[in-house]
Amino acid sequence: MQLGTAVRRVHEDEAGHVTSAVGALVAGAGAVLLGIGAANDTGWLAVAGGIVAGVGIVGWEVLRHYSIDQKLMGRLDRMESKGA
Repeated sequence: MQLGTAVRRVHEDEAGHVTSAVGALVAGAGAVLLGIGAANDTGWLAVAGGIVAGVGIVGWEVLRHYSIDQKLMGRLDRMESKGA
């Protein structure tokens, strides 16, 4: 199985929420930068790390909502319309 096929299968599977992981990775990188900036008393790096971490957290939530919640609600709406 090719890597692209495997990633697509995991992404489209119920258990594969790869898209929302991007926001979490960005938030983690920002938190690391924040810690490095604070430990080295580098104010600009700490501020930049905090901003990147905040953007990552907000991005994670937006991506999660877009990739998981909307599809789930769409499926529920289709199920309800078939049953009614």
